[in-house]
Amino acid sequence: MAGLNKPANGQLRGQTKTGGQQSELLSNVQHPSAHKRTSIPQSSGGIKFGDDWKKCLELPPKDTRVKTSDVTSTKGNEFEDYCLKRELLMGIFEMGWEKPSPVQEESIPIALSGRDILARAKNGTGKSGAYLIPLLERIDLKKDHIQVHVVIATPGRILDLIKKGVAKVDKTQMLVMDEADKLLSQDFVVLIENIISFMPKDRQILLYSATFPISVQKFMSKHMQKPYEINLMEELTLKGITQYYAYVTERQKVHCLNTLFSRLQINQSIIFCNSTQRVELLAKKITQLGYSCFYIHAKMMQEYRNRVFHDFRNGLCRNLVCTDLFTRGIDIQAVNVVINFDFPKNAETYLHRIGRSGRFGHLGLAINLITSDDRYNLKNIEDQLVTDIKPIPSSIDKSLYVAEFHSVDAEDGGEEKA
Repeated sequence: MAGLNKPANGQLRGQTKTGGQQSELLSNVQHPSAHKRTSIPQSSGGIKFGDDWKKCLELPPKDTRVKTSDVTSTKGNEFEDYCLKRELLMGIFEMGWEKPSPVQEESIPIALSGRDILARAKNGTGKSGAYLIPLLERIDLKKDHIQVHVVIATPGRILDLIKKGVAKVDKTQMLVMDEADKLLSQDFVVLIENIISFMPKDRQILLYSATFPISVQKFMSKHMQKPYEINLMEELTLKGITQYYAYVTERQKVHCLNTLFSRLQINQSIIFCNSTQRVELLAKKITQLGYSCFYIHAKMMQEYRNRVFHDFRNGLCRNLVCTDLFTRGIDIQAVNVVINFDFPKNAETYLHRIGRSGRFGHLGLAINLITSDDRYNLKNIEDQLVTDIKPIPSSIDKSLYVAEFHSVDAEDGGEEKA
């Protein structure tokens, strides 16, 4: 990295290149966080019984993009069917959530009943809402103690806060683990079990994940009481994501990436590398090619990572280069292209990476740059995920990944060759 005058915050900026489809303005992309929220009177305030409270809502622009059956194959339930608090319903609708997705339909009423849940659903299909809605509904604002342990920290840090008496969880009735496969892996499961030992015996445990290894089954039998099992995983990969590979040498990768930038219609893209050093080097190359680019990795200070994420989410830059730090729990709906500049080593990582596009049933494109060293991993991942990663065509049909094209469902999408 000698001679690179790079900012510490991961925000490398080149002149916005006008070649190909990258010249389209990001202002055309709708970002949920850009919507201005106003103060809405609560049910105890200006809205009286019998009023049409929905008229008071400040709703974001309606999302008219095509959605796949991962989120549309519902029973037809409405959020109002669950007898939720008025102010919670108002918040749900103001987020732009119109109807519950399949995992939310299955999960919300069971979670509200107090029963343990083991839910397996794909990335980007509404898992967060499936537990956040019942979590918020069950909180009693009159009680001044931790009721659901909503803490942003590593398991080790949470355990440290508990042992120091800062976080008192002896009255906490609900424990939620999103990305449960990671939290219950060998690295963390002992810490999680230690945390649980400080909680009441009759607590409720909700587990959500796209994959459930054997470690989760062991935990379930030891700590959960007849959990209600939800499995919405007929297949592992998202239906709306079209997957291609380009066979290249290591030296051809940057040229191939430049070609993709000039030919694809990218709203926003996330580009994955396998090391922090390669992230920074690639971000520099992309900037030198004339494209705006941010980067993010685990060795950056947290405040800089937060700023990069916030600015990228708000559409200040079209491309983000990152490591696998960015594969879980990240929901940026404007991302329609994921590029594996470095191909991952295992199926789990691949699944979480490509799941950054095609969020909540929308369409997305995953392109993998494959060298001769990657060909065995490619075959193994295809076999494990029971998916087909096709050779990249000379021209990719925009209806497979661009929002303004409307198709019935993306699962059988076609391709257009020059």
